[in-house]
Amino acid sequence: MGSKCCKSAPDDDAAERERQKLLLAKQRQRAREKAAGKIQAWWRGTLVRRTLLAAALRAWMIQYWWKTLVWKQLHKQRQAILKNYVVQEQAAVKLQSWVRMWQCHQRYCQVCNAICILQAPKSCFTFQTNDVSQAQYGGTFNQPEFHIEILSV
Repeated sequence: MGSKCCKSAPDDDAAERERQKLLLAKQRQRAREKAAGKIQAWWRGTLVRRTLLAAALRAWMIQYWWKTLVWKQLHKQRQAILKNYVVQEQAAVKLQSWVRMWQCHQRYCQVCNAICILQAPKSCFTFQTNDVSQAQYGGTFNQPEFHIEILSV
């Protein structure tokens, strides 16, 4: 009885090697596909991020334009309100100035009239008196009497 060796037949050995080569080739192919999938996913992500960035920049530009437009309109409204306020204030000040000027003119005219009366010759102040008025009021009317009240403003 003969002894058999653990070695398999040469055909079996070659088939086993061939099968291992195919298995190794399939593993490499799967690794390449997996790597290609990762690269493709990275590239798609890059494209999406680029697109989102462009969209965000466009949205930002539109928002900036709109805010600028609104600010300009608000600034114009404020300027118009301020201009209207200034015109009203100037008109009020001018009116107050005219009223004060008119009051000063009135007072000046009163003072001038009073001075004219005081500077008149004495012959203008001689009053005709009758006995009835002297008896009634108890005095002579040769001298005019002045009562001046000074009112503070």
